[in-house]
Amino acid sequence: MAKKASGNFFYRVLCGAFLGISIIAPGISGSIMAVMMGIYDDLLEIVSNPLKNFKRNFIYVLPMGIGAVLSIFLLLQVFDFLFENYPTPAYLLFIGLIAGSMPTVFEEIKKPYKKRYIIGLLCAFAFALAIGLLAKGGAITTAATVSGTLPLWYLSLCGAVAGITSMIPGMSVSMMLMMLGVYEPLLDAAAKLDVLTVAPVALCFLVGMVLFSKLTKHIFQKYRNFAYFMVLGFMAGSIINIFPGLPSGLLEWLLSVAAVGVGIGISILFRQLGKKFKTGDGLSFL
Repeated sequence: MAKKASGNFFYRVLCGAFLGISIIAPGISGSIMAVMMGIYDDLLEIVSNPLKNFKRNFIYVLPMGIGAVLSIFLLLQVFDFLFENYPTPAYLLFIGLIAGSMPTVFEEIKKPYKKRYIIGLLCAFAFALAIGLLAKGGAITTAATVSGTLPLWYLSLCGAVAGITSMIPGMSVSMMLMMLGVYEPLLDAAAKLDVLTVAPVALCFLVGMVLFSKLTKHIFQKYRNFAYFMVLGFMAGSIINIFPGLPSGLLEWLLSVAAVGVGIGISILFRQLGKKFKTGDGLSFL
């Protein structure tokens, strides 16, 4: 029993680490990571009712928080190095993660399948592509002070918007921040441990996430199949959004193929671990 409890605790730390990565990795959806790891429904229940069973929820979320904080601060420099020196393999690693988790999302859909679900999938796919085009083209103008730096109120507002979209599987927090033009300033502030900038943005993110999660929960309870088809559309659109192009040179090809394989392998591993540690009665602590 103790061994199983310990394993579940460290599994949730690992889940938190990947959720942390999804916050700073462009195009990666934290909610998709949660679905892939079998914790999405639990997290949605907790976020939509944070004060209900507070102690129990706190114990469940604590190891995830530990893993997320550790992964963000430990990997900020690593990500900066990878995306600066090996951008193609780095993006293909996350494409492998997303592609490898699509079967897990499909398993969440209960038969019978209906033709109208395809409409939701195509609409979500188009919306994800639109977000990617806006992010890459810089079509959304951000507010700036006379000195040319972004004001804290705007950064906080963007944090709230990112929080609102964070509980929608397939939506990437980092992609939304890119679209709003604040991803790089916030990443730089986090790397420099600028608490005065990061803290209010993080607080607004949490507020937006909690306030919108009730609607997300209602949609996934009432229109579960349709919603998950839309998730698949978001995922497919995200893959196209972050595709960096074909590798150049033998070394980059080798690294890219390995990166895709590692990404798919990790998604399969989480799928198996999620089944192993997930119990049938919702939140599990043993």
